[in-house]
Amino acid sequence: MLVVHHLNHSRSQRVLWLLEEMGLPYDIQRYERERSGLAPKSLREVHPLGKSPVLVDGKQVLAESGAILEYLVDRHGKGRFAPPPGTPERLRYTYWMHYAEGSAMPPLLMKLVFDRIETGPMPFFVKPIAKGISAKVKGMFIGPQIRTHLDFMEASLKDAPWFAGAAFSAADIQMSFPVEAAAARAGLDASRPRLMDFLARIRARPAYRRALERGGPYDLMS
Repeated sequence: MLVVHHLNHSRSQRVLWLLEEMGLPYDIQRYERERSGLAPKSLREVHPLGKSPVLVDGKQVLAESGAILEYLVDRHGKGRFAPPPGTPERLRYTYWMHYAEGSAMPPLLMKLVFDRIETGPMPFFVKPIAKGISAKVKGMFIGPQIRTHLDFMEASLKDAPWFAGAAFSAADIQMSFPVEAAAARAGLDASRPRLMDFLARIRARPAYRRALERGGPYDLMS
């Protein structure tokens, strides 16, 4: 039996979604974030980094959402959820599977960190300085980077409805996290209609909704 070590409000929701798309049976081991927002230390008993998601398949213990999705597609996909090897669509698929965390997420995470600097507790005499530094970093670097990535993602959907091409794939599941994070915390709105349409279409998928029912709260980037 597949077991997903699932942290609320986290990337592990993508693993649940792919499992629901595949129709595979699985169990969930649930974890709740600590008051700091970090994963509980008990996750270190499953994987040394103490993060989620972690997938256990027999003796296999895998971390990193992208690696888990690729493993599930290769082992259990039966030719689904990835374009055929050697095709242009497969190259696009591989690119977006890695782009999601390697390029799209870093500026979004930086924005989250600097937003928290502005709102977090600190001595009153430090707050104006911290706010000023945070605003400058976001204005000069983080904001422009996020806009560049959103424009790039928007343009990539010009000629096909899904990130790897005409067919839905695991790359769309992997890309869902940065797109949803951008909608929740980084200004993604109707000015980028293709990305908003992508969001509407993934959220309408029955497997996506079943994964939310099983996974529980999913307030991105909170």
